Amino acid sequence: MGSETTLKLPVIDFTNIRLEANNPNWEAVKSQVHAALVEYGCFEAIFDKVPLDLRKAMLAAQEELFDLPLQTKMLNVSKKPYHGYVGQYPMVPLYESMGIDDANVCEKVESLTNIMWPDGNPSFTKTIQSFSEQLSELDQIIRKMIVESLGVEKYMEEHMNSTNYLLRVMKYKGPQTSDTKLGLSTHTDKNIVTILYQNQVEGLEVLTKDGQWISYEPSPNSFVVMIGDSLHAWANGRLHSPFHRVMMSGNDARYSAGLFSVPKSGYIIKAPEELVDEEHPLLFKPFDHVEFLKYYYTEKGQRDQSALRTYCGV
Repeated sequence: MGSETTLKLPVIDFTNIRLEANNPNWEAVKSQVHAALVEYGCFEAIFDKVPLDLRKAMLAAQEELFDLPLQTKMLNVSKKPYHGYVGQYPMVPLYESMGIDDANVCEKVESLTNIMWPDGNPSFTKTIQSFSEQLSELDQIIRKMIVESLGVEKYMEEHMNSTNYLLRVMKYKGPQTSDTKLGLSTHTDKNIVTILYQNQVEGLEVLTKDGQWISYEPSPNSFVVMIGDSLHAWANGRLHSPFHRVMMSGNDARYSAGLFSVPKSGYIIKAPEELVDEEHPLLFKPFDHVEFLKYYYTEKGQRDQSALRTYCGV
């Protein structure tokens, strides 16, 4: 147990780092990002572009959303698995979530808002859209740094244009006991990059390569950045996609919002040939992310600890 308390996620400061600006610290931050993603697959990011009042408004908007009656929340439906309302699962009774596709686009958020609040709720729309738009810049900065650090800049434009954004808002009820209860089962994300913001209730745990769990202590000033299986495959295994889970105790609900960059339907994820060599043989055949998700959400796929390898491993 002693070693668990000393393990912490790397902290990387993106203050004043902007996409278009001339950043004197760009190279130094880029090397920190690369090292963290090779070793841990995730890190804690300090990013000043999203003001604190917008972060607070985001958490308040989530509370307002999840306080709606169940029959209202269930009106958020999607053809894509786990993009609509998710709740009422016996395996994870503390968890509910809702997906908002293209949450950085005002009209897309507004259409969900009008389903949840037929009389409208402009402040909810504005908060969700602004938060997603500001945070998407951090996603783009990180991905630009990743492409540069892998030395495959010639694929930059294609890579940056290959994704859409999904904002998933999540609530984990406090189990009303000091015993630790499962909030969300151990899994890897399946997308490109995930950026999480949450309230001050602990619960997120990340598994290191050598099998130790790191408990994340949330801070109002930072985000958790994590890469998913699609980026792991695109980088031909050179970046780590970490297993993580949520473990809850106590009485307070944990609210978190995740901005996911998700490969567009029909886009084929394929490792650049420059990342395949004798030391790094090809790990995965080219695949369509949406088709992969269809396998992952089958009963067999849900039990499969290495779903990506089963689906398209070489």
